[in-house]
Amino acid sequence: MNRINTRKVKVGSVFVGGDAPISVQSMTNTDTRNIKETISQINRLQNAGCEIVRCAVPDMEAAEALKYIIKEVTIPVVADIHFDYKLALNSIDYGVSALRINPGNIGSIERVKMVAERAKDKKIPIRIGVNSGSLDKELLNKYGKVCPEALVESALKHVKILENTNFNDIVISIKSSNVLDMIESYRLISQKSDYPLHLGVTEAGTPWRGTIKSSIGIGTLISEGIGDTIRVSLTGDPVEEVKVGIEILKALQIKKQGIEIISCPTCGRTEIGLINIAKEVEEKIKDLDKNIKVAIMGCVVNGPGEAREADIGIAGGKGVGLIFKKGEMFKKVKEEDLVEELLKEINKM
Repeated sequence: MNRINTRKVKVGSVFVGGDAPISVQSMTNTDTRNIKETISQINRLQNAGCEIVRCAVPDMEAAEALKYIIKEVTIPVVADIHFDYKLALNSIDYGVSALRINPGNIGSIERVKMVAERAKDKKIPIRIGVNSGSLDKELLNKYGKVCPEALVESALKHVKILENTNFNDIVISIKSSNVLDMIESYRLISQKSDYPLHLGVTEAGTPWRGTIKSSIGIGTLISEGIGDTIRVSLTGDPVEEVKVGIEILKALQIKKQGIEIISCPTCGRTEIGLINIAKEVEEKIKDLDKNIKVAIMGCVVNGPGEAREADIGIAGGKGVGLIFKKGEMFKKVKEEDLVEELLKEINKM
């Protein structure tokens, strides 16, 4: 798929937009003022594959905590700020790699200009984050409701404020909890602007429901060539956000990271305990750093073909399984030995 070309900005060590790979982001849900806990969570996120992390900065104590957090982590840190321009100025001085603000809600144009000039001096970008839950009343009155056109107009209004201060190192996000509105908003903004786009379905929900909504919203846009960086918003451990984001990119064959597992849903033809086998294999190989495809199939109908298409795989029979490697049948194994033998061969690859 061809990606729509956007400008390129630099967030710490990570490029966003242009020809840069689509990056996966997350946001800490710790109290930023709890320095130790926040550092621990950032490290867990990075180990899961997160490339950019955002921290809430509700007050000056949280801003000052960033000074110590940034020294202890190697991933780019973005300060998420609302209303108080002084928090933005201090966060820049403490070494953040980017800001997430809405210029229209941090005060007068003079204050916006101060933030933009400081960010420009430090060579850090600003992400404008428009959210369907916080659309200004003027636009709600104009359009009568939250809609893609209103969200896009809001985003462009904030962009114009920064452009008027001669600041152009901008990333845009337009998030909605309504998947269809989110998709259409990004389609519209991609036609009106060439700034890089940060994709996400906001307040998507619990890991189960939020994964579905995010996969549809983010996946649809990326398949159309729209989007430069993503964040899956889930109610829970943010490490799950990273895992889902990576899986979305892997499903679209954009990112190759870790082992890809394909497994059949099982049916009445299945004669081995495939569900438990698949769960056990997935758990035991989740941390392996190998770019291979593993097929776990339950019967002789599609099993052998899918197993042959993978780098390694199994096709189940009655109490037994066939292990395939690189398209060729490798060995026949008893069901009770199947996981152990499959793992042995995976570790050899």
